[in-house]
Amino acid sequence: MSASMAIPIAGFRDVYDVPAVEKALHALAPSANEALRALYDKMLRVGGQRFTVKPSAMPPMDELFEDLPNFARVLEDIRKQLALCMDSEDAVELPPMLLLGAPGIGKTHFARRIAQLLGTGFGFVPMSSLTAGWILGGASSQWKNAKPGKVFETFLNGDYANPVMVVDELDKTSADGQYDPLGALYGLLEVDTAMRFVDEFAEIPIDASGAVWFATANDASRIPDPILNRMHVYEIEPPDAEGAARIALAIYREIRSAHDWGKRFPEAPAAAVVERLAALSPREMRRAVLAAFGNAKIDGRAELRPEDVPDARGAKRRIGF
Repeated sequence: MSASMAIPIAGFRDVYDVPAVEKALHALAPSANEALRALYDKMLRVGGQRFTVKPSAMPPMDELFEDLPNFARVLEDIRKQLALCMDSEDAVELPPMLLLGAPGIGKTHFARRIAQLLGTGFGFVPMSSLTAGWILGGASSQWKNAKPGKVFETFLNGDYANPVMVVDELDKTSADGQYDPLGALYGLLEVDTAMRFVDEFAEIPIDASGAVWFATANDASRIPDPILNRMHVYEIEPPDAEGAARIALAIYREIRSAHDWGKRFPEAPAAAVVERLAALSPREMRRAVLAAFGNAKIDGRAELRPEDVPDARGAKRRIGF
């Protein structure tokens, strides 16, 4: 039984006050930003109530330990936190976590798997290509092309009051001199202030205190100390040879089971294929498995061969001379 099959306990929480939205909408001037008016209309339409979920019993985590061997220490700490809230009325409380490690070792994939484990939503904020400080906390509606930040959008458009939020490549954040891209994060990582988080565009407080926070980074020295002090920091090592083979097999099975065409392929590839895949990083493995499936199909086969696996640069491997 996979972790995602654990039946969650569902409650409800108001993430924003609907009468406050009605009041703000009626107070808008005729010349107000039309996007803001449309946002308030949507907030009224979908309502402020969201599910809060936690597993009804300790979810089976053996599969995660098997599939993600280099994340064992993080998984063990998560298991302890889940055990504390299982037989109580408390919601799931996981401290903000920073996953440090080389590119491509599966940090973002790990966070997605935790969202599946908890049975909740998922919000993703890629920081590497962003310079505007409003990406997390929104920008004032008085600015041209302004819009809400990713945090507000996740709570508005999702079904859950306790989504997993991933701030990807936190150390790649760059400022443009006018905004601090991480400004909103200082308050979001503290429960007391997150309970009344105000997006600069929406200007309506939301309760973001239920969010489960993960951040990924390669270099902790490029992250401000106040952020580091708010997070539990884990250094994720690349998997060893045995661990890499287990990850490769898990990725193969995940991709196979996610597609109807996957049923035409065996549940596990040949050992030689796993060996080829294990030489790649987890990020490269995912691309290589998809490409290998396609190469096999083009050749009219329903099983993978080592030569189907492209190398890290995307070129199909050639066998022989």
